[in-house]
Amino acid sequence: MALANNPSLARAAALVEAARGNWVQVGLPPNFAWGYLGQQLGSGNAATQHALLVDGELVTAGKLRWNRAIAEQEIVRAEQQFFAQQQRVLTDVRVAFYEALLAQRGLDLARQLVAIAQQAQQAAERLHRAGETTRVDLYQAQIEVASAQNDLQNATARHFAAWQSLRAVLGVPQLPPAVLQGDLEAIPPEPSWEEVLQRLWTTSPEVSAAVANLQRAEAALVRARREPIPNIRLQMGVMQDMGYGGKTDGIVQTLLPLPLVNRNQGAIRQAEAELAAAEQALRQVELDLQNRLAPVYERYTAAARRVQRYREVILPAAQEALSLVRQGYSAGEFPFLSLLNAQRTYFQHSQQYLQSLLELRTASAEIEGLLLRGSLGSQP
Repeated sequence: MALANNPSLARAAALVEAARGNWVQVGLPPNFAWGYLGQQLGSGNAATQHALLVDGELVTAGKLRWNRAIAEQEIVRAEQQFFAQQQRVLTDVRVAFYEALLAQRGLDLARQLVAIAQQAQQAAERLHRAGETTRVDLYQAQIEVASAQNDLQNATARHFAAWQSLRAVLGVPQLPPAVLQGDLEAIPPEPSWEEVLQRLWTTSPEVSAAVANLQRAEAALVRARREPIPNIRLQMGVMQDMGYGGKTDGIVQTLLPLPLVNRNQGAIRQAEAELAAAEQALRQVELDLQNRLAPVYERYTAAARRVQRYREVILPAAQEALSLVRQGYSAGEFPFLSLLNAQRTYFQHSQQYLQSLLELRTASAEIEGLLLRGSLGSQP
């Protein structure tokens, strides 16, 4: 849906077509011109001459071919920018999907906590009527219900916001909400730092665009060095003598610029500097990818370990503790404070588990997406 509807992709595709149109144009030779030449028109046809002329410029030294060599690399760069934009869209969709899915899970958790708090309140009311607890416990139970309802409202707002983001990156702003399904629990295999970095350097469209820019600068330097080679200006025509005899003859004129003062030395110097800048830009992109990967890889590995600990140790213990305390409180074996602590512990760690899942999935999507995000804000 996003590949068909996200407007940034249509914009990037249009820029590719613009570059292709430029390739066609810069390789076309100059148009020939035609005109009329009249000489000695006031001689009463005694010496009048009329000529039909054709004037044109012949481009030499393969300049048109090198124009297209430059434009060809501009096409490649535009195509790589399109691929980068496509990857941004895919990453944005993956991240927005997981944010909406986690918001959906958070909403379910908040509803579950409201139900638990209400059950605790009912138990407190029953024990208070039986004289087995104080009004303080009853008030605490009421506070917990209100607090859980506030958390439910917050979870509802987060769910709404997550769906707005998902709709936006899909390019379908009126898409109705639905129950999402996805595998949140599976921890993807952890790649090594060297594997991820090497994949970035070899497959990233940002690197490919920088390589295309470098090759464009190389072609531009060759083109600049060929500019001083003069083009040939040629003029030919057929002339009719209107005087006695009325003979027909021709005219040929050739002009060749002399590159004595202007040898394109400034443009050549500029092209050399731009080539040097393009070489450094390629290295800069590679180092930038390494720099951007470092915090993402750190988030990924740390989140993977947190998810595993929550799943194997913390959440089972918190859930079992809450179940035991709820049973014990209903039987009058535990004070309400124990139930309150158990509920808060379970809710806190459940939220942290969901947040760790989101961080894991987000970092995984960024690594898979070659660190490319922000499709609606980027300008290819």
